[in-house]
Amino acid sequence: MNTYQPQTHSTTVGYICWIFGFFGAHRFYFGRPISGTIWAFTLGFFLIGWIVDLFLIPSMSRTANLRYNSGPYDFNVAWVLLTFLGMFGIHRFYMGKWLTGALWFCTGGLFMLGYLYDMWTLNAQVSECNHEAYAGHSAMSMG
Repeated sequence: MNTYQPQTHSTTVGYICWIFGFFGAHRFYFGRPISGTIWAFTLGFFLIGWIVDLFLIPSMSRTANLRYNSGPYDFNVAWVLLTFLGMFGIHRFYMGKWLTGALWFCTGGLFMLGYLYDMWTLNAQVSECNHEAYAGHSAMSMG
């Protein structure tokens, strides 16, 4: 029986994000936007949660790997693009969302509100793009 599960979220990247985890970076990366927001407003739940998360990251990585679809769009690339170039919509161009990418580019990520929205929803967006790419590929191969 094949139990291989493609990796969507790297534990190593999670630990790199954890360094800035008192702002919730690793929690957003692993698809936990509510606790990520709490971490951002409370500095890692007063740094106690930040220290506890050091031991929880492998579990968060496994959960994210099971929850999100792998495919041609890499979660790590999308997160790097959002983090550093998000207000310009580069992550949206990467996912093939040309219209909203151009809108983000012209409006500074819809005046940064769209940037915050994407922090909450990027994992679901990439997973959906991967699912659509896979479904389109399967439909084409069926004839």
